[in-house]
Amino acid sequence: MGRGAQGRCPHCGKGRLFRAYLKVADRCADCGEELHHHRADDFPAYLVIVIVGHIVVPLVLAMETHYALSYWISMTLWPALTVALSLALLQPVKGAVVGLQWAVGMHGFEQSKKDRVATVR
Repeated sequence: MGRGAQGRCPHCGKGRLFRAYLKVADRCADCGEELHHHRADDFPAYLVIVIVGHIVVPLVLAMETHYALSYWISMTLWPALTVALSLALLQPVKGAVVGLQWAVGMHGFEQSKKDRVATVR
């Protein structure tokens, strides 16, 4: 999951996981691991919503409780912070989800896991 969160191939840790912002590469350029069959779907977006909500909501409550921010500052700051955090976290979270699927052997990664287990024994 750590390699995926860094945008690296979950198998070798060297190749790039993404070919575009959220498009997972079909295969690793370094080790040849096939990555096209991942099924992250909407799970990374749901995780980002939960993470950003747990960061932004306490900040909003703390600021509104302790300081009297004007409305224009609140209407500018909080949406901007929410969008910035969401965009910053979406790719690492999706990479971690793809890394988890690879490590556990979910979806199309079953054969890859069997091959890893066979080489360890």
